[in-house]
Amino acid sequence: MTEPENIVVATATRIFTDLADAQGIIQSRSADWKAPLWRALSDAGLPLAWVPEACGGSGGDLADGFGVVQAAGRAALAVPLAETLLAGWLLAQAGLSAPAGTMTLAPAMPNDRIVLTADGTLNGSVRHIPFAADAEHIAVLADGPSGVVIALVAASDCRIMPGDSLADEPSNAVVFTRIPPAAIAPAPAGWDRALLLQMGAIVRSLQIAGALETALEITVRYANERVAFERPIAKFQAVQHNLARLAGEVAAAMTAAGSAADAAARGATGDALLLEAAAAKIRCGEAAETASAIAHQVHGAIGFTSEHVLHRFTLRALGWRNDFGHESHWAAVLGGRVAARGADELWPLLASR
Repeated sequence: MTEPENIVVATATRIFTDLADAQGIIQSRSADWKAPLWRALSDAGLPLAWVPEACGGSGGDLADGFGVVQAAGRAALAVPLAETLLAGWLLAQAGLSAPAGTMTLAPAMPNDRIVLTADGTLNGSVRHIPFAADAEHIAVLADGPSGVVIALVAASDCRIMPGDSLADEPSNAVVFTRIPPAAIAPAPAGWDRALLLQMGAIVRSLQIAGALETALEITVRYANERVAFERPIAKFQAVQHNLARLAGEVAAAMTAAGSAADAAARGATGDALLLEAAAAKIRCGEAAETASAIAHQVHGAIGFTSEHVLHRFTLRALGWRNDFGHESHWAAVLGGRVAARGADELWPLLASR
């Protein structure tokens, strides 16, 4: 999924390297880099990679999109590429065409709910919608009188409250008050918010794993360059121990996220997909906490400064823990499902992977 010969991922990585270099963004102290970056991404067809050509997209497969998402995490990308990918994917489930421009999707929290009322308008209030303040459209999963529906609304029609994520990116409460959808269609049979949350959890897990992968590279490089008592600090046993722990956390996150992405790309459904998505979000969330602490401990105070690139990766990894369900939510969901299946079904479920 992320191998160099994958032309889609290679194209995305090249764009990120050329137009979204973390150190260059810090030094620019402006948002002027965002417009040319988004233009390049759009020209390559990446934001709508999960939308069929018949619906206005690029018609890429899930595996390619997952590779792009992980590469975006490695670059600590600060534009709504993952959100637009997810929004386009959601619209495609109902056969709706995806508009050009930035998008996000709602709801993004397990207990939030949007309702399609009898008059055909959308109503409800949702929290922590990533990049809602920057999005032109919002893809919505709503409960209607006759079942679940998928809709597209203009972000300008909604009331978007100020708010920021841990990484100082838009994370907004959005209020839908009698909002007429620009397009709407029934969701596929059996669709519900749980499936949307699972897909969002896999995407965020890949982003976390990617960000931690870069944080590990930055930390190892710093430990080999930083000299104390006439030798690199990487030569000290305590630092080596921390670097080994950091590498272990990153490897665990990459393995869990990659396994979940592979399962989704192969078309896994039901408990098999739930197990993968939940395990990935739980393990990647835990890794974000532990790995970020170790990386900053190795760097000392310098890693927290606004001039250093490390915080761009660790703050995003930590912030992504909460989107589409915190690890405590997924632990409860997974535990409940295992308990409902019974002890005799646990090992067959695990062994099937």
